[in-house]
Amino acid sequence: MKKTLVVKIGGSLLYNKDGIINTKKISEFCDIIKKDVSTLNTLVIVCGGGIIARNYINAVREFGGNEALCDIFGIEISRINCKLFITCLGDLAYPSVPKSMEELSIAKLIKNVIVIGGLQPGQSTTTVSVEVAEFINTDELLILTDVEGIYDKDPNKYRNAKLIRNLTYGKLQEIILNSAENEQAAAGEYRIFDAVSLQILKRSNIRAIVISGKNLQEFKKFWNGEPDIIGTILSK
Repeated sequence: MKKTLVVKIGGSLLYNKDGIINTKKISEFCDIIKKDVSTLNTLVIVCGGGIIARNYINAVREFGGNEALCDIFGIEISRINCKLFITCLGDLAYPSVPKSMEELSIAKLIKNVIVIGGLQPGQSTTTVSVEVAEFINTDELLILTDVEGIYDKDPNKYRNAKLIRNLTYGKLQEIILNSAENEQAAAGEYRIFDAVSLQILKRSNIRAIVISGKNLQEFKKFWNGEPDIIGTILSK
């Protein structure tokens, strides 16, 4: 039976440290998908905003804009990133970016590969990916980020941070609460999961896998159905 898959690609993977679009990474990602989607009923790719979104958000704050407005700017940039993927995927993908679950439902009737960004203020694109996964009854949610998975503490700050290969929702909740003063991230703040996305995971029992998307080697292994993928598997 064909399966349904949601892939979240973090905005941090789409640009280099100078804010230049990483066209090579986007092309490589799309080429992997182009090789074979015959085993998929539906594939939804969710794009983050990345450094460009954060630059706009910082500018909005300088001008006195509130967090809701910052979110709107982030959403718009994530949708522009989506259009890059749609352009690279060509006829394989639905030609426009759905802006709601209703539009996503329509897109599914036309194409089995859809690219979506942010949906509404106060909601990270990770939360969008979990919500979409629940909405389309996905078999798996794959999250590509700039680290190898979920660690017991921030690996960018602590050299002794340890990768957790298997993680329950309850343990993830402990990590989220211990790693931030606020349960909800501010606009443009990057976290693999926040409290909102965790609650959707818990209620829907979605199996989620978090892997590195820095060189796409783990993504290739996942796509080809190979074992021993380095990352974190989240389950009940």
